[in-house]
Amino acid sequence: MSASMTPNLTLNTEALLPADEAELAAMIASARGPLRIRGGGTRPVGRLSTDAQELCTSRISGITLYEPGALTLVARAGTPLAEIEAALDAEAQRLPFEPMDHRGLMGTEGTPSIGGMVAANASGPRRVQAGACRDSLIGVRFIDGSGAVVSNGGRVMKNVTGYDLVKLMAGSWGTLGVLSEVSFKLLPRPETEATLVLEGLDLAGAVAAMAAALGSPFEVSGAAHLPDGRTLLRLEGFAASVAYRGKALAARLAAHGEAALLDAGESAALWRQVRDVAPFHGRTGDVWRIATRPGEAPALAGRAGGTALLDWGGGLLWLLLPPGQDLRARLGNFTGHATLIRASAETRASLPAFHPEPGPVAALSAGLRRRFDPRGILNPGLMS
Repeated sequence: MSASMTPNLTLNTEALLPADEAELAAMIASARGPLRIRGGGTRPVGRLSTDAQELCTSRISGITLYEPGALTLVARAGTPLAEIEAALDAEAQRLPFEPMDHRGLMGTEGTPSIGGMVAANASGPRRVQAGACRDSLIGVRFIDGSGAVVSNGGRVMKNVTGYDLVKLMAGSWGTLGVLSEVSFKLLPRPETEATLVLEGLDLAGAVAAMAAALGSPFEVSGAAHLPDGRTLLRLEGFAASVAYRGKALAARLAAHGEAALLDAGESAALWRQVRDVAPFHGRTGDVWRIATRPGEAPALAGRAGGTALLDWGGGLLWLLLPPGQDLRARLGNFTGHATLIRASAETRASLPAFHPEPGPVAALSAGLRRRFDPRGILNPGLMS
């Protein structure tokens, strides 16, 4: 592992390991200082509070409800994501949003958990078609900073409370509450997939080709551009439909270059690399993640320097940069936000991981944290 890659993070205090939701609530209620919330330990993003006690949810595990006919699954937060995916695969179903596995990029071990996935709103290439993790999340149970159990949503997409806590918890990184159970709507797994590959496009050309594909009627479920110059366009569905759409899309994109068509096995392996940002694995440097307008991605990548990988048709820009650089200062004002995903401990101590929020949004976020964590004990400072 290089010096700039994030190591496995451990705290100098004995970890709290609740066995169930009741123990979790009791531990939070009785806490006398800050808590560092840990699921599977695969996504150590943000600043680590050195005086916090670790609270690990890995023992709060298990699928509590799976109804394939209703396309619904409920699981405790510590359930390994692999266990969820195995159960869904047996019924030819899947989580729609293709969650990323951060271990290769971050240099971590651990086991990705379903609760950690929700806390990070971890969403992969299929987001361009199926939406993000929060769009498939239909219910949550969590423990707030006072130790109270809070439940919102359920097995249907209906919410009549004052807060849409289902959406708020996705991407909150444990700062509003500690998840104990999550509920999802699912989708059937398609019969097959294939990927069109265009070679040799620069970033601007790749974004133009991806925009043309995503704007076509051919239901593209992934649009990415790799650092080696390959532009990838994924099609999924019934075999006959995928074959027809592949030929039609290649013809439509002829002005952007000749497209090769990869079969299902090659396609699936390639999109796992995109999902997990495999071209940056094991390489020295800091990793930044920029969400922006697709049309702005080439210019941002040019200003940033380094190595770029585009996903979501250009709406997601991954950058590998020399260690210690303040990317936000280099880019200045732009539409979107930049998150420092991987860096040395020194860089993470000097640069906030998350993009500064505009004043009104920051005030709203602070108010939510005061409401759900009045003592300020849940991952304090993580998102600052």
